Amino acid sequence: MQLIDNLDHWHTLRAGMDKNLTLGFVPTMGNLHAGHRSLIKRSQQENKQTIVSIFINPTQFNNQDDFIQYPYTLDDDLKLLQNDGVQYCLLPTEQSIYPQGFRYQIQETALTKLLEGKHRPGHFAGVLTIVMKLLNIVRPNQAYFGEKDYQQYLLIRDMATDFFLDTQITSCPTIREKSGLAYSSRNNRLSPIERSQAEQFAQLFHQGNTCVDIRKALENRGIRVDYIEDYSGRRFAAVYIGTIRLIDNYQI
Repeated sequence: MQLIDNLDHWHTLRAGMDKNLTLGFVPTMGNLHAGHRSLIKRSQQENKQTIVSIFINPTQFNNQDDFIQYPYTLDDDLKLLQNDGVQYCLLPTEQSIYPQGFRYQIQETALTKLLEGKHRPGHFAGVLTIVMKLLNIVRPNQAYFGEKDYQQYLLIRDMATDFFLDTQITSCPTIREKSGLAYSSRNNRLSPIERSQAEQFAQLFHQGNTCVDIRKALENRGIRVDYIEDYSGRRFAAVYIGTIRLIDNYQI
């Protein structure tokens, strides 16, 4: 596996690639888990080569404590990627990604006012901007995103269409633990008691009751609910387990 921390180096490599060999891309913030691995496997099934990026993007954290506490597990991540047969790992610096700071951003004016966008102001501007930058840098044939962040997937898919990007945006099913809890880097920060609550959240959320009933059941168990809403044929939720915010969604 080639480690690439210089964008000029990547541009040279990309320009020299056989145009008949498709390139799949999985953007991540590291702290890799089974959910990420499912995206990588899908990319490897559908493309001749796969590149994974690891970049903890500061502009998408509306809560700076989350940014500071985000797990940094680079050595373990690189071993995982090596063992999974990934050809390239892109490790850009903040300076290379944001040479002029956050002066230029991608803003969406409709879907970002709902759900996560409503509760996390500025979050999606950071997400869309970093994804646009990475797609322009990597120039993949396909890029893969998990359905756990389904609103994010919709925004990125539509952004790629509206800006005529030559990359297919592909969604992959949410990967869950045996308890039903969706894999997330935030799960690592849960205490044993909080993990039990998180598993209760996952189970109650999928019981098929109304949003109001689910909210009541969660709150009766001491779980603080940010929102539970149905949108465009899916049910979305965000809750706090202690200080840790978890999200989930599924088709209804």
